[in-house]
Amino acid sequence: MKRSTSKRAMAALLILVMLAMFALPNKAAAKSPYKGYTYNQSEETPVSINGYLYRDSIDGYDWDAGPFKEPEDLFVAEDDTIYAVDGGNNRVVHFDKSKRLLGMYGDSEGKGQLNGPKGVYVTGDGEVFVADTLNHRIVAFDREGSFLKEFGPPQSPLLGTDFVYSPSKLIIDKRNYMIVVSEGAYQGLLQIDPNGAFKGFFGANLLGFSWEKTIVKFMATQEQKEQLSNEKPPEFSNLIQDQEGFVYTTTLGIPTSQVKRLSAVGVNTLTDIEYGDHHMARRNWERLFPTFVDVTVNDNGVFTALDQTTGRAFQYDKLGNLLFIFGGIGEQNGLFKTPSAISETSDGTIYIADRTRGRIDRFRTTPFADKVHEATNLYVDGDYEKSAEPWREVLDMNSNYDLAYKAIGKALYKSGQYREAMDYFELAKARDDYSAAFLEYRKLYMRQHFAWIAGGTIALYILLKIGFRLYRKWRSKRSKSKIAVSEGGSAS
Repeated sequence: MKRSTSKRAMAALLILVMLAMFALPNKAAAKSPYKGYTYNQSEETPVSINGYLYRDSIDGYDWDAGPFKEPEDLFVAEDDTIYAVDGGNNRVVHFDKSKRLLGMYGDSEGKGQLNGPKGVYVTGDGEVFVADTLNHRIVAFDREGSFLKEFGPPQSPLLGTDFVYSPSKLIIDKRNYMIVVSEGAYQGLLQIDPNGAFKGFFGANLLGFSWEKTIVKFMATQEQKEQLSNEKPPEFSNLIQDQEGFVYTTTLGIPTSQVKRLSAVGVNTLTDIEYGDHHMARRNWERLFPTFVDVTVNDNGVFTALDQTTGRAFQYDKLGNLLFIFGGIGEQNGLFKTPSAISETSDGTIYIADRTRGRIDRFRTTPFADKVHEATNLYVDGDYEKSAEPWREVLDMNSNYDLAYKAIGKALYKSGQYREAMDYFELAKARDDYSAAFLEYRKLYMRQHFAWIAGGTIALYILLKIGFRLYRKWRSKRSKSKIAVSEGGSAS
């Protein structure tokens, strides 16, 4: 009887253990395949809590229309539905956040047939404009997917006789002008009016000054000098427009300003800094710069740029302060093989297309990212004092987050607590801000202790004056004494 009871107890214990194993979350599966880090003022990379984690993927295998093949571009419409350029299948796929297929664009024949499309833009009334790259045109469809019109290669003497029109990305601005990235067009973005007429270039990149090239010119052969003189400015790789009408662009293979925010007149309003990983590898004595292929921006001006070289997404606030880095190259979920596009829905979910894997990965924010976004939105709007409390909560979560120290320092500076602000700026290694706070602290200290300082200065002046007079008397007396001794000695 006891043996039977013992067997029952062992069986029950075994069942409980098995249930517990299935019930407990799989920590290994939940672990992120990439480590969070950020850059501080000293260009160091302190460890940071991840701001974004892999959620799931959309590959289209559940759809009757079939799976993705080489997705090239993403666009989030005003209703938060997503349009994806399915380049390998020559179509644009429309779906919602629940992964439901809503429609497709691109006919099997006729004028609506696409060939190697690479970009998409959707207007507020649902018209879908597609950069039909290999057909050298932009084609428009209505909401239901029917062909509306096409815009062929623009004609203008400014384009030159050798110009080949290969539109790859586009937006439509508030004037209803199409702003187009054309592959090989180093002169800038193309502006095309609603009738398809070319209206000029916009926001061209410039060749930056380089000491290395200057030195090489002195040592180069005539042939090498000719090659240098024929060097063209870098091309844009992608673009997006924010609610205020600013155009964000990405550029390949340049050391700084890989991401720009262009005003209506084409002037970059972002800080001229190095975006992405600051210390890329070198190959054959040549530095490898980030290869930014896309950028997305949310309603608060927080923008996230996608680097194809490292597979990482770099997120910045409206002022260009780095917030988070996530992703990477690899086989695991949350990593990519060939990231090609990035976009963000209003709930903060980030979508990243992987051309090689033929899928779109979704990333959700962590509680840490939510708190950072809350704090940075207040900070960027200039409400430093209100931002101080959420920034302190950020530091409670992650004491390595230097931007929080700087922001709290700004709040203290704004409230006139300059001495305390200096301490936070020192922790953030923000030298310029520390100097400004020290200057104000010195002024405040002088005002608060003016009576003591003025009285001490006057007292010191009087003491020095009295001392100087006493010293002169002593010197005069000593000189007379020496003369008397000298004269007495000569008389003897």
